[in-house]
Amino acid sequence: MRKDYEKLFSYLEPAEPPAGLFDRIILAIKREQELRQTKRLLFSFLFLLVTSFIATPLSWRILVSQVENSGILYFVSAAVSDFGIFLTLWQDFGLAILESLPIMGIVVFTISIGVALFTLRLFFYKKRLLLGYLMHSFV
Repeated sequence: MRKDYEKLFSYLEPAEPPAGLFDRIILAIKREQELRQTKRLLFSFLFLLVTSFIATPLSWRILVSQVENSGILYFVSAAVSDFGIFLTLWQDFGLAILESLPIMGIVVFTISIGVALFTLRLFFYKKRLLLGYLMHSFV
């Protein structure tokens, strides 16, 4: 008689989850977190890539215009055209060239190239992770 009551009220007891369900849920949560981190990494990579591709030609133009305006080309052409005087007055020529260097243009161009190289390095370092995310998102 007791077994009949147990069968009658067995539907009131909480059902046991299948074995391994908790592990599968935790694994799915971890996968979702990894996908979110990869998505953030992909967007930051694309932002840096676009920024570096826009900034590099602009910084190159700034550098070229500053070199043209600084007169450094005059000193270099004078040194090359009359090499004897250059060897005699090389210290003065060197200082004149250093004084007329467009420092700001060089710094901006160097930073722009640095960001571009960093972005490419980041892409090659994280390529497998980024490509895996792209393949997962399109499938």
